[in-house]
Amino acid sequence: MMQNIASNRPAMIAAVIVGFFLVWELACDLLHVPNYFLPPPSAIFKEFLTAPDWYLQQCLYTLLTTMLGFGAAFAVGLIAAIGITYSKILENTLYTLLVSLNSVPKIALAPLFIIWLGTGVNSKVAVSFLIALFSIVIDTVLGLRSADPDALDLLKTMHGSPMQALIKIRIPTALPHMFAGMKISISLALVGAIAGEFVASQEGLGWVILSAQGMFQTTRVFAAIILLGVMGTVLFFLVDIAERLVCPWHVSHRTAEAKAMAQAH
Repeated sequence: MMQNIASNRPAMIAAVIVGFFLVWELACDLLHVPNYFLPPPSAIFKEFLTAPDWYLQQCLYTLLTTMLGFGAAFAVGLIAAIGITYSKILENTLYTLLVSLNSVPKIALAPLFIIWLGTGVNSKVAVSFLIALFSIVIDTVLGLRSADPDALDLLKTMHGSPMQALIKIRIPTALPHMFAGMKISISLALVGAIAGEFVASQEGLGWVILSAQGMFQTTRVFAAIILLGVMGTVLFFLVDIAERLVCPWHVSHRTAEAKAMAQAH
C-alpha cells in the first residue's frame, strides 16, 4: 500500500498542495483574519475569476519576457562556456568578468537597462538574461571540463579534431550539468523578468503586484503571486522533462526508473 502511494508522485504533490490551501482557508476562517491582511484561497480564486482573460494576458507577457531572457542566456552561456573551456585568455578575462557581474545585485542594474533600452520588453529581457546567464555558464564549463581524459586522448590518437571532441565527448558529458544549470536559470529568468517589471512596466505579473500593492489590493497581489508560483513550477518541470528525454542514460534517471520498477513489483 505504502509503495503504491510512494510511486504515485503526482498524486502526492497534488494532495500536499490541496492540503496546504485547505489549512490556509480554515485558518483564515477560524481566526477571522481580515482579507486586506491575508485573504483566504477562496477569495483569491474569486479574484482570478473576475478577469481571467486579463490575468492570462499578464501571465503571457511575463512568460514571453522570461523565455526570451532564458533563451538568450542559454545561447550566450553555451558559447561562452565553450570559449572558456578552450581558451585560457577567455578563462582569465570573461570568466572573471562574469563572476564579478554576478556579485552585483541585478536589481541595481535594472534602472540602467531602462535608460538604455526603454520601458518596453527589451529592458525586461535584458535583466532576465543577465540574472539567468551565470548559472548556465558555470555548470556548462564544469560539464565540459568533466570529459574523460582517456576518451579525449583516444580521439587525438585517431586524429580527431577539437570540434569532434566537443560534439562527441565534451557536450554529451556536459549535458547533465547543463540541465542542472538550466533548472536554476529558468527560475532566475522569471525572477529577472519580475524585477524588470517592478522597475518600469505597464504589463506583466510584476506590474500587477506593484500596482495592486499601491492600492492595498492584497487579494490581487496574492493572485499574481500564486500565478507566478504555478508558472515557475511548470517551467522547472518542463526543463526536467526535457532532461529525461535528452539524457535517459544518466545514472540519476536510471536509478529513479529502477526504484519505480522495484516498487511496482
